[in-house]
Amino acid sequence: MADNPFEHAREFLKDNVRQRVDFSSTEQNRGVPAPPLEKPFPADAVRIDLPEGNDPGQLGTMPVGEAIANRESRRNYAETPLTLNELSFLLWASQGIRIRLDRGHALRTVPSAGCRHAFETYLCVLNVEGVAPGIYRFLPLEHQLLLVAGPDHLDLRIGRAALGQMWAGDAAVVFVWSVLPCRMEWRYGMAAHKVIALDAGHVCQNLYLACEAIGAGTCAIAAYDQEAMDRLIGVDGKEEFTIYLAPVGRIR
Repeated sequence: MADNPFEHAREFLKDNVRQRVDFSSTEQNRGVPAPPLEKPFPADAVRIDLPEGNDPGQLGTMPVGEAIANRESRRNYAETPLTLNELSFLLWASQGIRIRLDRGHALRTVPSAGCRHAFETYLCVLNVEGVAPGIYRFLPLEHQLLLVAGPDHLDLRIGRAALGQMWAGDAAVVFVWSVLPCRMEWRYGMAAHKVIALDAGHVCQNLYLACEAIGAGTCAIAAYDQEAMDRLIGVDGKEEFTIYLAPVGRIR
C-alpha cells in the first residue's frame, strides 16, 4: 500500500514530539532568563496612548451567548471608521494584559501554553478616528500604539500580500499577528510549535467575539504571501514572522 502523502504533515497535529523532547535541556530548565513580554523599542519612538479598553459595558452590552450565536466571518465593511475606544477594546480583548507576573510572564485575556504568549500584534490602520493611516505595533505593557511605518497605498499592499484578497484593504484596520518562536521554545523546546498554532486560534476567536460585541466584523486570513507580509510589517521572517491576520471593520 502506498504511503499516505499527508502522513508527514499530519504528524504536526499529534503530540508524539512530547515523548521525544528532553525537557531538562530547555532554556527554562537550564536557568536561562525568559524572553521579555514584548519587543523593545526606541525611547524616542512615536507612540499613541490608547484609552482604557477593558470596560466592554462602555462599548456594548451584548451577552456572550449572543455574540457566539451571531459570530460569522465578515468580508464586507462599511466606510464608517472605528473609534479609538473601539480599537483599544479589541486590542485588550485579544492580547490585553491582566496581571504582570515578572519580566517574562503575564496573565492576559487569552490563554497561552505555559503563559508564554509568543505573539506581537501589528495593525495596518486604514480608517480609525484619530489615527493616521499606517502600520503600528501594539504595546500591551504600556497600552499604546507604536508607529512602525507609513507606506503609501497601504490598502493595496495589504490586499496583494494577502494573495489578492483585496477586500482586506476595505477594512478599518487589519490585525496582523507575528510570532517570536523563541518565547515558546524557551519552555518547550521542539514541542513548542504546535501549541503556538493553537494559541493563535485563541487570540483570533477573542477578536471575533469582541467585534460582534461592538457591531464590527472580522474574517481570519491564513492564506498570505509570507515574504510580502513579513516585509510589510517589518519583521525578519526568521526570528519573527507573520502567522495570522484578520481585517476588522464596521458591519455594512
